Amino acid sequence: MHLIAKRSGRSPGDFIAPLILTLCLGLAGCAGLPSNTAEKTVTLPIFPGWYEDKLVYYITTDASELAAAEKMQANYAPRLRDALPPRPRPPGLKSALERIYVFTNSEQASVLPSSAFPLGPTSKNTQYSPLWLIYDVTWKAGVEKSEIRSEEALFQAQDAGRLTIQRTDLIVNCPIVKLGNGDTLGSLNNNATVEDW
Repeated sequence: MHLIAKRSGRSPGDFIAPLILTLCLGLAGCAGLPSNTAEKTVTLPIFPGWYEDKLVYYITTDASELAAAEKMQANYAPRLRDALPPRPRPPGLKSALERIYVFTNSEQASVLPSSAFPLGPTSKNTQYSPLWLIYDVTWKAGVEKSEIRSEEALFQAQDAGRLTIQRTDLIVNCPIVKLGNGDTLGSLNNNATVEDW
C-alpha cells in the first residue's frame, strides 16, 4: 500500500489536507500484493493531531454511531461498540481501544496518547491502536484557550480547572498515516528516530 500525503494551502483551522491513498485491488487477503496488481487511487481527507508535542496526521474510516459516520463521511460500523469496556473497567482488563481527545469548542487539533513510530511494520510502540474511544474536551467559559499538544498538558489544564474531559461511547477507526517529519505509510524511513520526527 502506498500513501502520498500533501498538505493544502488551507488555513490551520480547516484541519483537512488531501491524502492520496493508493489501494491495490484484487487481493485474496491483506497479507501481500501480487506484482501485477493494477493500482487505483482514492482521495481522503487527513486530520492533524498532537502526540507528545509532535504533529501526526490520521484518516477516519469508520465510526460506531450513525450521526458521527455521516458527519465524518466515514463508514457506519456499529459493531465497533462491541469493543467498549464495561464501566467501571475491571482492573487488569486489556482493551484494543486507545483514547483520542477531541476539542468541542475550539479550533484545536485532537490530542493522542499514542502513535505508531516509526510508521509501518517496524513500529516500536506496542501501545498504539487505530481504534479510538473519543473523549470530549471543553474549555470552561472565560478561560484563555491555549494550544494543547500532549496528554500530559491536557491533564495539567484539567487539574488547573481550565477545561473538562468527558468520555463518550463513540469509537472511531483512525489510523495514523503521516508523521510531522514527512514519513508516510508506503514511503517510510525505517531508520528514523524520535528526534527526526
